[in-house]
Amino acid sequence: MEYNVIKSNWHLFRTTVTDQNKGVPMPPYEKEYPNDSVLIDLIPYDEITIGNNPVYETILKRRSRRRFTEEPMTIMDLSYLLIATQGIIKPSRPMFRTSPSGGARHGLETYLYVENVTGLEKSLYRYLPIENKLLWIGNKPKEDLTKALAGQDFNPAVTFIWTVVPYRIAWRYAHAAEKLALLDVGHVCQNLYIACEAARMGTCAIGAYLQEELDKFLHVDGKKEFAIYASPVGKLKE
Repeated sequence: MEYNVIKSNWHLFRTTVTDQNKGVPMPPYEKEYPNDSVLIDLIPYDEITIGNNPVYETILKRRSRRRFTEEPMTIMDLSYLLIATQGIIKPSRPMFRTSPSGGARHGLETYLYVENVTGLEKSLYRYLPIENKLLWIGNKPKEDLTKALAGQDFNPAVTFIWTVVPYRIAWRYAHAAEKLALLDVGHVCQNLYIACEAARMGTCAIGAYLQEELDKFLHVDGKKEFAIYASPVGKLKE
């Protein structure tokens, strides 16, 4: 299988005339409903008091953050984010992680381009969730990553890049692998957002990347494994 449906085609966007370019009115953010519909009031967000839960407060603060300070992240910061996104609490049970996955197949791999983490060389790494360790891959020019991310560079401390190994999912679910891969990476990235918001860090998910360039940057073949999402992370001001 080629799995082309879930690969990036961002290069086509540059030459595509969209309905927005043509001046077509923007579609509504919500489906319309009949004027005589029965509507039931819910509790406003700022009046919800269940458990006085800090998780809820963190969710309300969630934003895409593109401006970071020059403060370095620590190994503790990075470990926290990795556990929050793909962490395995019991190594003997690698199917149970901090983010859900269809059928517990966990078809994703986490790569990190580290720029400003205390004690780590500016290099490309891969996270090994079973061992809870980083695998050093090698030094890579930042310019190559910026090019692969369609010119987007927010000067983060580290950039999370997720790839998918489709057969890990297709082994059980065959053609449903594409859908499950997209669902899984959404779960993982949302965990990153919430974990960042809870710890004075920020992130901004990137779906606009160049497939071949990013696969090459990561040293993956683009078939059995390929990039599917990225998200730079950095420290925020108090």
